[in-house]
Amino acid sequence: MKETLKPGIRYEHKFIVPPSKTVPALYPESEEFLAMPEVFATGFLVGFLEWACIKAINPHLDWPQEQTVGTHIDVSHEAATPPGLEVTATVELIAVEGKRLVFSVEAHDGMDLISRGRHERFVIDKKKFDARLGAKMGGA
Repeated sequence: MKETLKPGIRYEHKFIVPPSKTVPALYPESEEFLAMPEVFATGFLVGFLEWACIKAINPHLDWPQEQTVGTHIDVSHEAATPPGLEVTATVELIAVEGKRLVFSVEAHDGMDLISRGRHERFVIDKKKFDARLGAKMGGA
């Protein structure tokens, strides 16, 4: 981790919601999801918020040897967003506790605040992480 990885890092990330990021596309194997409205899925919203956090801090890591993994998410999903609208995530690193990173996150679709909350990530060494994952897969 570089010395620049400190609270106060802010980032804004934009994305136009395609039909492939709506509820029916989340689990196409699910009859229930297929019958639901075609709006930005909460599962994809979470991924979008994670993406923004990753983009915010990657310049402050020894990428790609150092990476981060999500460890906690606590966000609302307050408004539906149809495909074609642009969503904007605004994230801020609010705490660095060793390798644990805490973010304040928010998303807007140009008409409504669609999400707000907190997200935590943990800095990993990619080679060590992959080695542990390989051992876990070998034991399965």
